[in-house]
Amino acid sequence: MALGLDPNSGVIDSIGAYLASGGFVMPTLVACAVVLWYAIGARWALLQRGSGKNVRVLIKRYADGRAKAPDGIVDQAIVRGMEVCKQPRPNLRRYLDEAFGEFDGVIKRHATMITAVVSIAPLLGLLGTVAGMIETFRSLGDMTLFSQGGGIAAGIATALFTTQMGLVVAVPGVIVKFLLDRRQQQLELDLAQIKDLLISKFDPDSEHRNAIVASAPTSKA
Repeated sequence: MALGLDPNSGVIDSIGAYLASGGFVMPTLVACAVVLWYAIGARWALLQRGSGKNVRVLIKRYADGRAKAPDGIVDQAIVRGMEVCKQPRPNLRRYLDEAFGEFDGVIKRHATMITAVVSIAPLLGLLGTVAGMIETFRSLGDMTLFSQGGGIAAGIATALFTTQMGLVVAVPGVIVKFLLDRRQQQLELDLAQIKDLLISKFDPDSEHRNAIVASAPTSKA
């Protein structure tokens, strides 16, 4: 009986019986699963890089007017950064930090919600199991459990359904969360590289730019 489902019953009836057997915690775990996968889907859609080209190549293409329409966070960040750099500004990094603030918020959106759900789901499952075990042992006092089919083993199995459900919710969420966090880290590195490259190219006060000018050979009269 995989996941506590009865293969001899219909799918809907079997799922309903499984959820009912978990007690008061099961509806909360189902709600956690819905919230978790909504947040995962929304976060996956937001964390789109755009072009797969190197950041340096993309900046050169946009500067030359050869790039396609922006499609993703990196492309949009380059376009916005180029707009900021059109007019000379002192302390260009501050303006770029302000312009990129929206992207920093986008790539972190729903991350806290996903972390909270995958952390809470196993604990809720454990809470349901503890509550079920308490009820099972309490029923031993008046021997009511023996009047039900399955006896003590059936009562304990029912109590463990919530732990099983909590793990079913949490484990896939943890795996997908890891993948999304890796994508977020890569986007953060790309955004930082975009700012550094734009500053070195357009900021007259940039140390990198001044070093290049200072190292250039001077013509002799």
